[in-house]
Amino acid sequence: MIDFYRLMKPAVFRVDPETAHGLTIRALATGLAPKSCRKADPRLAVSAFGVDFPNPIGMAAGFDKNAEVPDALIGLGFGHVEVGTVTPRPQPGNPKPRMFRLIEDEGVINRLGFNNQGHAAMRARLEARRHRGGLVAVNIGANKDSDDRIADYVAGIRAFADLASWFVVNISSPNTPGLRDLQARAQLADLLSRVLAARDEITAKGGRRVPVLLKIAPDVDDAGLDDIAAEVLDQKLDGLVVSNTTLSRHGLREKTLAKEAGGLSGRPLFRRSTMALAKMRLRVGPTLPIVGVGGIDGGEAAWEKIVAGANLLQVYSSLVYAGPSLVDRILDHLAERVSREGGTSLADFVGRHAARWAAVDPEI
Repeated sequence: MIDFYRLMKPAVFRVDPETAHGLTIRALATGLAPKSCRKADPRLAVSAFGVDFPNPIGMAAGFDKNAEVPDALIGLGFGHVEVGTVTPRPQPGNPKPRMFRLIEDEGVINRLGFNNQGHAAMRARLEARRHRGGLVAVNIGANKDSDDRIADYVAGIRAFADLASWFVVNISSPNTPGLRDLQARAQLADLLSRVLAARDEITAKGGRRVPVLLKIAPDVDDAGLDDIAAEVLDQKLDGLVVSNTTLSRHGLREKTLAKEAGGLSGRPLFRRSTMALAKMRLRVGPTLPIVGVGGIDGGEAAWEKIVAGANLLQVYSSLVYAGPSLVDRILDHLAERVSREGGTSLADFVGRHAARWAAVDPEI
């Protein structure tokens, strides 16, 4: 896979990023994608929120927005796939162009705006793969023009409760105006109580209890993190995803594209997102599962997310630059580090350096 992607990368980078992404989805959908031959390594198995993961690396939301290729991604070696963000009704998202590669920084800016085909289309695809196995989470959002955004999240719970391995409530995209306001405590309390009530109602009627996680932004200040942590603990949420993209443009080499509106991901996000992860780990304690996302471009970055407080990891933008072999390289490094550090599993090291990471200045 390394040589193949290296051969293809110059051609891929001559194509508009969103077009290249669409072509990648189509290629994966053909069923001809390479398959990982990797054997499960017990040192890398993870148990979190009642789910057993073969390895900690997942595909982050945003890649497979409409659940078109989760099985192909699992075949590449991902331990789980998060599909979406999906909204009740289809929506086109923001005007194009809306994705930009910052090649010097190995970053990506996007202002897609929850473009997706809606609940019905995703449900049909997930229903068709119901018995194939593999862990597929559903990332739910709200339509831009919704009169009741919280009701849209509740609708997402009801639409996929029998199909999702777990849910991720996405209130942290910077590309839907006002969405991040739901991170404020009063609105967050209302959101989580209604979402969890819907989940629990389905469970009480004989449905499977589906874990619910919350995805937050890396740009929340300390007071905001305090409020989010308190609400998450009060409502007994199943976990957190830290973090979404950032609005910061600090330290970028690419100056022209850096002026584009949207959320920044990839390598430039690593420091800020890992600091936010560590701060949340210290606030919520050692047991609440956290998925670490943002700027993981290799094995050492993945290890630092673990010691900052992550139980599980996700990648996306780094694959644009490194290709699908990144997954195996990260897993090799993590297994080697566990053995070198004298542990038996990744769980031995979760949060070991949370205090150090929480003290990091993301602007340095």
